[in-house]
Amino acid sequence: MVAIIDYGVGNLFSLRSSLREIGAEALVSSDEAEIAAADRIILPGVGAFEDAARKLRESGMEALVKREAAAGKPLLGICLGMQLMFDRSYEYGEHEGLGLIHGSVRPIADVIPTGYKIPHIGWNSLRFVKESPLFKYSKENDYVYFVHSYYAAECDESTLAVTEYGADLTASAANGNVYGCQFHPEKSGNTGLNILRAFMEL
Repeated sequence: MVAIIDYGVGNLFSLRSSLREIGAEALVSSDEAEIAAADRIILPGVGAFEDAARKLRESGMEALVKREAAAGKPLLGICLGMQLMFDRSYEYGEHEGLGLIHGSVRPIADVIPTGYKIPHIGWNSLRFVKESPLFKYSKENDYVYFVHSYYAAECDESTLAVTEYGADLTASAANGNVYGCQFHPEKSGNTGLNILRAFMEL
């Protein structure tokens, strides 16, 4: 079973529906015991980093996620959930992340050309820079759906895939059993379902 952490941030039920579509038993929960009992954990998220980090901490989920990650349980962060995995974010100030993947979260405005729309919204292709079991059912240039104004930086050692939006932006990263997708697999059609399927086989 996979537990989707409910800490007041994100569209959790479309994610649960996608997981059920591939035959996975998925539970949306804010109960620590239920989440700890799951075989895998997904940390979703949309919105502002500071607010999400505070909610994660105040709900007790921050300590739970760190504990389960340290125990070797497969963990997947999606969109803001991936950004929370990093050491820190520079979204309207400097804010501490979970520190599960080394690097920082910075504005895409710092690296993309003037004239590119922010946030980056839409379908973009993946270019793999490192082999990973998370993408065993994916192929080069598969398209996935992004919605973001910030990206993971200073994380070359952990980067699995990038996408080009005026510059190469981190699309996916990992550190051991901790994985992140900047894009939304649950909004990425069959490509996204294949990524979720691969995660369920880790």
